[in-house]
Amino acid sequence: MRNGFKGLIGLTKSILQQDPYTGHLFLFRSKRGDFIKVLWWDLDGFAIFAKRLEAGSFTFPDVQFEDGKYLPVEIERTQLLCLLEGIDHKIVDISKKKKCNRRFTRRYITENLTPDSTPN
Repeated sequence: MRNGFKGLIGLTKSILQQDPYTGHLFLFRSKRGDFIKVLWWDLDGFAIFAKRLEAGSFTFPDVQFEDGKYLPVEIERTQLLCLLEGIDHKIVDISKKKKCNRRFTRRYITENLTPDSTPN
């Protein structure tokens, strides 16, 4: 992948049909899948981040087409982190956040309140 700033901005506009100035992260991978570039607009200029895996390849979500055009694929933060580490997000079980036990929270708050710490 030899694309620099202008090349990645052009791909974002022409192939993905997206505005690169939105602040979203646009990810591009090499044909072999072991090299990735991330294009990002940070309000005062573009930044490119690159990473090459020594072994293995990056696992991207499936590409989607509609009427012969690429559709943008949105991924969650956890998927991005897995992708950048070279971990296949499909085999990792990411559990939902556990809800806080309300009884414990109430007990903790009431035990730590003193008469002079109550708000006026």
